[in-house]
Amino acid sequence: MKPLLAFHLHWLAFTCAVLAVVIERSFVTSKHERRVALVALVTLLVVVVWPVGDVAATVSLTVATLQRLVIMLLVAPLLLLSTPTALLVRLTRPRLVDGAVQFLSHPGVAMAFVTVIGTATLTTPVVDWSASSSLARGVVLIAVLVAGVVLWIPGLAIMPGTRRLSPVARAGYIFASSLVVTSLSFVWIFSRHSLYPDLHHQHALLHMTPLLDQQLAGFVAKFACYIPMWAVAFTIFARADETSTTEESPLHWADVERQLLRVDRQRERSSRRELRE
Repeated sequence: MKPLLAFHLHWLAFTCAVLAVVIERSFVTSKHERRVALVALVTLLVVVVWPVGDVAATVSLTVATLQRLVIMLLVAPLLLLSTPTALLVRLTRPRLVDGAVQFLSHPGVAMAFVTVIGTATLTTPVVDWSASSSLARGVVLIAVLVAGVVLWIPGLAIMPGTRRLSPVARAGYIFASSLVVTSLSFVWIFSRHSLYPDLHHQHALLHMTPLLDQQLAGFVAKFACYIPMWAVAFTIFARADETSTTEESPLHWADVERQLLRVDRQRERSSRRELRE
């Protein structure tokens, strides 16, 4: 138990803090964006550093599930909302990144991607790997954050150069996503034995058996996902009339600029193909 209770600063927390300072100093000018970014950063630090991060990595599947849901459902959307459009344009401008964002912005693709990553990070081999290595823990948490960003690209409709869904479609997408991102929960609830041998000390620290912790994680995965995502979906749907859904979406300069860039790239590819022929 001593290693668990010993304070230490995880390298991912230090990296996040440095990146946040650099981005805030260089790009964020709005006070509102700064406040949102601060909330996202503080929340991220709380769930990845000692003691929550250690408990999630080595002790409790329930805490690990909560950690991942907080990152995906709170930290990721707040980071997107606090990122200035100019920075989003710059980050997604490279050809490969632009292609990946355009592909992942499709609701069906985004839902499938998030389901695969979210499920994979909570499988037995990955959880055991994360429990045995600080580097592995960081890789897993970064993957969870990326999955969270992908989850909210169609839902928030703020990424430059992507298709912007109507409010009704966004609400439907968020509602549907909540049903598929917790695919392992039923396995945890109905399993008759613990599936995670590298998680230990549940009884000493949390006063529950490993099996009870695992079953509790199944219920937490469902309700901690359903409640916030359904609330967001309902709010977007309720405000659909205020945004005039019968009209076309407003034109954004960032989208126009990205489409022009893609046209130029397509012309370059065509020119190179003709030269080869």
